[in-house]
Amino acid sequence: MRHLIVIPVLALAACAAPMPENTQSVGQSGHTPAAVAQCIASNWANSSGQTVYMQYVLANNRAFDVYAPGQQPPSGAAAVVRPATSGPGSSVGFRGGSSSAAGSINNCL
Repeated sequence: MRHLIVIPVLALAACAAPMPENTQSVGQSGHTPAAVAQCIASNWANSSGQTVYMQYVLANNRAFDVYAPGQQPPSGAAAVVRPATSGPGSSVGFRGGSSSAAGSINNCL
């Protein structure tokens, strides 16, 4: 019986990944969070020639923080990619850093 209680709690926790308070909304995407995060990371790494960190926030490729070039976890400027609040796709935001980095996120939406 204990396992029946734990499974729904984990399922609800996996769905509840709101944007952090200090995050500026960038837009919505019809793509999965994993695809959007990978696109952002690739674009930033290719354009800057620097290491870009991609951090899993939720398991099963559900939510990511992609740190801008030259930034490091846990508090650096980052694209914040979460599951869309309704339907398939992703919600994308940006926390900290310059607007030029936030602007390049639009290519992946």
